This record gives sequence, structure tokens and C-alpha cells, in this order.
Amino acid sequence: MSENQVELDKNRRKNLGKFMKAMPELGKQLGAQVEEAYKDGALDTKTKRLMAMALALGAGCRNCVLGQATAALDQGATKEEMLETIGVVVSMRGTTGVAESLRVIQLLDELEKL
Repeated sequence: MSENQVELDKNRRKNLGKFMKAMPELGKQLGAQVEEAYKDGALDTKTKRLMAMALALGAGCRNCVLGQATAALDQGATKEEMLETIGVVVSMRGTTGVAESLRVIQLLDELEKL
């Protein structure tokens, strides 16, 4: 995987901003839904972001993986928590889980967190 994950995430964020500007009403609704879904409740925000990263890895959505991985890190997720989440993905998905998880491994490496 030679793509720089940090650069891909920067590009994802830039394009998300363009999306929100091009469709402000939809963006407003999406923002409200995301805020509601990820707010602290019975589960804290960090745990919810780790769960979402696992789901994104299972779905094979590059932008989702990067978005959720960086959001989890922003919420204080540790390398160990990220790796344990990947372990659950691999348990459920097998080798396809490993393949998708390499994106997170590379991201952690690029951020010097591995």
C-alpha cells in the first residue's frame, strides 16, 4: 500500500468540506445526525468511533476507515485500542479484515504511533 494515508485523509476532509458547501441543507442534517450518533451516552464517543472504524473496515470503505480512525485518535484512542479493534475485525472477517486493516496500520505508522 503505497498511498500516503495522511494525505488521503487530508483530501477526504477537503472534499467533505466541498460536499457540505455544495449541499448545505443536507450537510446540516448530516452534521446533526453524526453529532447525535457519536455523543457520549451509555458508550463514550471514543468507543463509538472505534466501533465505527471496525464497521468501516468490514465494509471496505477507505474514506470511512480514515475518517473513523482519525476521529478515534482525536478522541484519545491509543495504539493498543486501535490494534484490539483491528483484532476483532480480523476475527470476524479473516484475511479480508487483515487486508483492510493495513490502511490503519499504515496510518498509525505515518503518525508515528505504531
